[in-house]
Amino acid sequence: MNALKERRILLLHPLGYPAEAAGRDISRLANLMPPLGLASIAAWLEKEGMQADILDCFAHPDSDRRLREQLRRDRPGWLGFSCTTSSFLDGVRLAQLAKAELPGLRTVFGGPHVSALKEKVLQGYPAVDFVVAGEGEESLAELLAGGWEEPAKVPGVVWRDGDTVRFSGYRERGVELDRLPFPAYEKLAGFPHAYKLPIFNYPKAPNTSCISSRGCPYACSYCDRSVFRRTFRFNSADYLYNHLAYLRERFGIRHVNFYDDQFTFHRGRVEEFCRRMIDRPLGMTFNCAVRAEHVDAELLRLMKAAGCWMASLGIETGDPELLAQHRQNADLEMLATKIRLIKQAGIRVKGLLMMGLPGESEASIRRSMDYVFSLPVDDFNLAKFTPFPGSPLYETIRELGSFDEDWARMDCMHFLFVPEGMTRERLDRLFNTFYQRHYSRPKVLLGYAAMLWRSPDSWRRFAGNIGGFIRFTQSSKRIQ
Repeated sequence: MNALKERRILLLHPLGYPAEAAGRDISRLANLMPPLGLASIAAWLEKEGMQADILDCFAHPDSDRRLREQLRRDRPGWLGFSCTTSSFLDGVRLAQLAKAELPGLRTVFGGPHVSALKEKVLQGYPAVDFVVAGEGEESLAELLAGGWEEPAKVPGVVWRDGDTVRFSGYRERGVELDRLPFPAYEKLAGFPHAYKLPIFNYPKAPNTSCISSRGCPYACSYCDRSVFRRTFRFNSADYLYNHLAYLRERFGIRHVNFYDDQFTFHRGRVEEFCRRMIDRPLGMTFNCAVRAEHVDAELLRLMKAAGCWMASLGIETGDPELLAQHRQNADLEMLATKIRLIKQAGIRVKGLLMMGLPGESEASIRRSMDYVFSLPVDDFNLAKFTPFPGSPLYETIRELGSFDEDWARMDCMHFLFVPEGMTRERLDRLFNTFYQRHYSRPKVLLGYAAMLWRSPDSWRRFAGNIGGFIRFTQSSKRIQ
């Protein structure tokens, strides 16, 4: 039988739950994003002379069959996983399946969950051979190039040294982002049509997501910063424009969602990028996430002229005292002013909220509803607070309420943490009430009606899955 190929890796994005439930997963039906981190790593490895393939189990849930077929056909020496907390255990299961199929195969795990837990992962899960903590491109390339024989010399790696688990320490600095080749989108089966942005969050298809920066300089209590820590780096305006031009020319992309934590943090590069989009139009629009401190009327007008279609802002909660406990610069009046400026610039507004933070009460939830419904917010996303490993709150969370640390359900769609003074049942009822009140407001309904001509593809998707969406607003359950 042919030997395993030591410089070939299959990169895998696990689903996190049984494949037969994928067709009933409302979050997957509403938003199917390409695994950009794996696509970036694959492009880097190929540049370094290695072979990399990608299996995305979210886009193609029949993962067990596909995995076996690819292992038998390609015989890679490595299997790499990018895992969130909710998909980690499924990743372990697939690693066990792969090792049974190809004895001698090495497994390496990356992503926020393992970056936060590091040594604990190898101590508890024998199917995991290595962990890459932090950014993956350089560490993984060095590991595959022979560094696995002396992992202490590869920064960012956790490994077993006999009965001891060791961590080589973080890399001194992250890769310069303009040195990265464009992500290997072509290695994602069915791209771009296999992927969809959230409904009513784009005007045209095909569309995709794009990352133009890494990290966040802020330190909110609920955010896991295990991968990029407190650094913030970004692509130049030239790189960013050329990236979009590549997506337009090669794949016909018409709209891009910038999946950055802080797209406008460096004002100068956003201004330069927008001017390029105005001077040399690509026939594309874009969404981005902004923080209120880093937008103003002048910048918003420029972004609109460049094709900005929607901006998302983290509101989190409309209760000022609760917000001050968990976020820097907690100023709801300033946030409301910036939301109105975005709307006045002709850009759609999406509010990002969280329910169930430590200190949450029924009164604070009612304040959030009143606050959000007083603003010109076109769309919103309400997450169920989840204390992830690596977030500041994780270490003390059990002192602040009850926490059922069930990794497979830690997907921001279950109330696994319940603040003191609340019950899970009451949180679920208020969560449903929040959504129902939003979708029953005449102004919001008129906005969605306008999507018939502003985003016809969204309406086609909504009509095809209308039963699941309605059931979600009534039950708040992810799997319908």
